[in-house]
Amino acid sequence: MAERKRYIDIEIPILDSTMRILGTPEDLNNKTIKLDLTRKLRGKGLNITFRIFNKDGKLFGIPNKMVLIGSYIQQMIRKRSDYVEDSFKARCADIRVTVKPFLLTRKRVSRAVRKNLRNTAREFLLDYLKEKDYNEICNELLENTLQKAMFPKLKKIYPLSFCDLRVFETKELEKINIEKILEKNTEEYAKEESSEENIGDSNEQIEK
Repeated sequence: MAERKRYIDIEIPILDSTMRILGTPEDLNNKTIKLDLTRKLRGKGLNITFRIFNKDGKLFGIPNKMVLIGSYIQQMIRKRSDYVEDSFKARCADIRVTVKPFLLTRKRVSRAVRKNLRNTAREFLLDYLKEKDYNEICNELLENTLQKAMFPKLKKIYPLSFCDLRVFETKELEKINIEKILEKNTEEYAKEESSEENIGDSNEQIEK
């Protein structure tokens, strides 16, 4: 007899949240779900496709693809400016990924400047990604850490009004160490709980 479908909690470690989906653990395993994070990121149009993994009966969503929404990119583009795109394969510390940076200059620039920006961005990303795990890079993209690190390098060539990755995805997600991701998430949660307890203790002392 087939297992009855029910709403199941799926943990999303990168967002530190859970969501409920109708199905069974067996049916949902290796399926994908897409979330629009525009509201969560305060206007930044970003879609993330998560792949669901069944780990000891618990379901977890790990980012498989991160894409800037087309309408969001169109809002960034201004008249009398140029954009620079690229697409290439890169390697993180654990798996290979596809990277598509998107740069927007403040004014019109020559082909030579665009080529220099494209090559510099590629060199930076190839070197930057190989030192970090895939999940760590996903976190940095959400927090704009990677973008902030890349921006000064490119600004030396020509002032930019926008600097981000239009697409960041992998076809090797099954190769990542899911246990490591979950352990790290548990450790961070424990630290947050501990810090909250310490704050609570200090507040009690102040009240006394």
